[in-house]
Amino acid sequence: MNKPAIHPAIPIIIGVISVALSAIFVKLVSAEAGVTAFYRMFFSVLLMLPIFLLKYRKEITVLKKRDWIFSTLAGVFLAFHFIFWFESLNYTSVASSTVLVTLQPIFAFAGTYFFFKEKLSFKTIMSAVIAITGSVIISFGDFQLGGTAFFGDILALIGCALITAYLLFGQDVRQRLSLITYTFVVYSISTITLFFYVLIKGESFGPHSQSDWMWFVLLALIPNLLGHTLFNWAIRWVSTNAISIAILFEPVGASILAYYIFNESLSIAQIIGGIVVLLGILLFVIDGRKKNPV
Repeated sequence: MNKPAIHPAIPIIIGVISVALSAIFVKLVSAEAGVTAFYRMFFSVLLMLPIFLLKYRKEITVLKKRDWIFSTLAGVFLAFHFIFWFESLNYTSVASSTVLVTLQPIFAFAGTYFFFKEKLSFKTIMSAVIAITGSVIISFGDFQLGGTAFFGDILALIGCALITAYLLFGQDVRQRLSLITYTFVVYSISTITLFFYVLIKGESFGPHSQSDWMWFVLLALIPNLLGHTLFNWAIRWVSTNAISIAILFEPVGASILAYYIFNESLSIAQIIGGIVVLLGILLFVIDGRKKNPV
């Protein structure tokens, strides 16, 4: 496998900052969760379409049955990840939702072990434990044992499992496909899935306010085309585990933004938790265990 032009850590960091804005944009949208997810993916596909048609359309002909199956599963998992996560933001805080949806190492470590036979070092496991502990500390004041917040927490946790499945299937397909082709195919499948979901649910495709349309486009441009596409690029050279741990930084950024935009309180526990998350990520980076050396 050829070495990347830049170290994968750089696009992963940019990607994490980009996806940290996702919860903020979603919270500012007045449309229903399924509709918001649909337009996020729909505009992403539209923006990618010219590049795909000009330079990459021939790659579609070389996709094997396994690639189509895995890409389809990845697209469906991505679609329902957005549905569950966006819906969770209607019931619980940005801090709690983003913390739970980014606890991917719990699922990713198991997935890469069983599907890709990746061995996990003691330091890797400890880094995840530390980062996850920090995530729990961040949302300690927001967790509730009952009511709508608890329901929102459950939805976010399901969204976490779904995004991990999306990354795991992508890790396999990305070994054989270019970034643009893989992303376009998966995003297209995700868009189709969301279209039928909105249709079945009876949610409204429009009309929507001008501000909603603006947030739809920004969701497509920043978290999707910048954030998730960078993750899809990096996943060719690093393990799903590496990306999952890096994404744990998302609650830190999202909690800070929510404090200034929505006046959601940022407690001492959340500040301490953010520091613990960063320590866990740092330990993982120092460990330096990647799927392939770069």
